[in-house]
Amino acid sequence: MQDDFAHLPWLSRTERGLCVESIALTDIAAQHGTPAWVYSKQALSKHWQAFADALSGRKALICYAMKANPNLSILRFFAEAGAGFDIVSGGELARVLQAGGSASTIVFSGVGKRRDEIRDALTAGVKCFNVESAAELRRIGAIAADLGLRAPISLRVNPDVDAKSHPYISTGLKENKFGIAHQEALALYREAAKHPGLKVVGIDCHIGSQITDMPPFMAALEKLLELIEQLHSQGIALSHLDLGGGLGIRYTDEDPPSPAAFMQSIVDRIERHPQAREMELIFEFGRALVGNAGLLLTRLEYVKQNGDRLFAVVDAAMNDLIRPALYEGYHPIIEVHPTTGEPKLYDVVGPVCESGDWLGKARSLRLGVEDDLLAILSAGAYGMAMSSNYNARPRAIELLVDGTSLRVIRERETVASLWQSEV
Repeated sequence: MQDDFAHLPWLSRTERGLCVESIALTDIAAQHGTPAWVYSKQALSKHWQAFADALSGRKALICYAMKANPNLSILRFFAEAGAGFDIVSGGELARVLQAGGSASTIVFSGVGKRRDEIRDALTAGVKCFNVESAAELRRIGAIAADLGLRAPISLRVNPDVDAKSHPYISTGLKENKFGIAHQEALALYREAAKHPGLKVVGIDCHIGSQITDMPPFMAALEKLLELIEQLHSQGIALSHLDLGGGLGIRYTDEDPPSPAAFMQSIVDRIERHPQAREMELIFEFGRALVGNAGLLLTRLEYVKQNGDRLFAVVDAAMNDLIRPALYEGYHPIIEVHPTTGEPKLYDVVGPVCESGDWLGKARSLRLGVEDDLLAILSAGAYGMAMSSNYNARPRAIELLVDGTSLRVIRERETVASLWQSEV
């Protein structure tokens, strides 16, 4: 049987079965149980370096969009690599600081920033607030003035560009809740430039996630460049251009541009713009950095048949990995030790009491007996980050592999821990 994971060089099949770097998943399951999130440090390094190399020699900041995977060890890895951070809550601000990240590299996005979150971010000294509404702009300005500070701000412009991805992760259309309409941005910039509590420093845009073609990015960039020119003509100078993130990864047969090709297209266009070419470039990548750096390891509990349909019931569920149920997201599922028989089509499902609890449908698998191990690939982003305790299920353990080293980076929750804060 030929496995299709050549794009995941940290994953290999040996006589010990499927391995992450030099550690066999069979050994991981025996030592730490299942379900388990397993990440590759080699993959994190490779993905980070590809973006860093693509922007070498330019004034640029690559921010890790930490909502993709907020584990403290992963945050520390990116902080030590030189990344900034894109946050969307006060809790994420606290996590970055706890992991050793610098507030001066943080951009604070999100449509519903609370007063206490704004105050904490101002006090910490974040690099910039990405402002998403006129009401938010005025709130930030008032709080900053009360503190005797000037809040650094950029406006997140909604360019009404279709990202051509799932509607739940498209953020750049006028019907989405995100950002400020392109035609309203100029007037709001004028207001911000006059406010004593605000300091206009940049312009921001983020049109969605899992985008695998360049045209949506380039269309959004054109809208920002047009606005930069208008602002310049009115004496409003910007120091940075934040193009957000959203670059997709390969789950099955997608062919997104490489970091080098992506950056080349962006930089070539910016170089031809007299104002933008002098600005610092900021990007906010999440999935592209961690998505293909992790997997969810799960164990087969039962095989059952309903009519002509076969179900592989595993110990992972929608509370662990909700993307299939929420977005109909596809994740490759492969055997850790495939049998030698003919493959059969299975719906891979979990034990949660919902018909929506499925992890993959009609998957060709060679399964043998109960306790077979399966690896759900491309699960490093929006896996553990979106997991829950539905059906009173403790969240899974998180593990980081570094060559021959295996480290627990989050302990498995216990059932008792689920009610410790309840009365």
